[in-house]
Amino acid sequence: MRPRLPEERPEEPPTGHKIAHPVIDADGGRAGFLGVSLGAAAPYRVLDEARCVYGRRHRAPHRRCDCGFHCVHERAVAEGLLVSEQYRRAVLLQVSVLGAYIRFEHGFRYQRQRVRTMTVAPCPCGAAAGVLADAGWGRDGRRVLEAACAGCVGGRARWTLDAFARLAGEGLQVVAAPGARLTGAAPGMPELVAEAALLQARLDWFQGQLARLGEAMGGAGPEPGER
Repeated sequence: MRPRLPEERPEEPPTGHKIAHPVIDADGGRAGFLGVSLGAAAPYRVLDEARCVYGRRHRAPHRRCDCGFHCVHERAVAEGLLVSEQYRRAVLLQVSVLGAYIRFEHGFRYQRQRVRTMTVAPCPCGAAAGVLADAGWGRDGRRVLEAACAGCVGGRARWTLDAFARLAGEGLQVVAAPGARLTGAAPGMPELVAEAALLQARLDWFQGQLARLGEAMGGAGPEPGER
């Protein structure tokens, strides 16, 4: 006889965390997500059901397959994945684990999910993200988006965070992580006066060099009456 997996019947759906790339349909009609590992093969919506990425006919998650949605228990673990170079432009998701699931030490593999919250990292320049801009690549008719501030977005197609939430639907909440804070105290009046004096001294030196160069160039010409 095959051992049966223990069954859980929680009163509330378990909560998990994961990372993904935000995507939007090529026509701009709907928004969703693209996973960073196995999930990269199949974009999904805010409320969606997993399908076997290998094309098998069993229902996910299957004990003898690694199909299904994946998430970790702890938010800090998911945030740690964002440190990796290939995941720097991804977003952090908080999800509700729905349907059948298999519990592991560090997370779940499960049948259905609802994305509750999407947290957008700061722009690469360090400022808090104000928009999601075209990242320059996509998959299956969907363009991938990345965080950007107003100063770095340039001429790229962009969507505000509220617009993305509206296109995603199902009550998704989108929040922007705070930008990097400047460290150290702002310079006071003595520091500014000293800096101004240094700049003036450099300007005086530069003007002196120009004057000497002008004199040298003028003295290099022919003397009056000489040919």
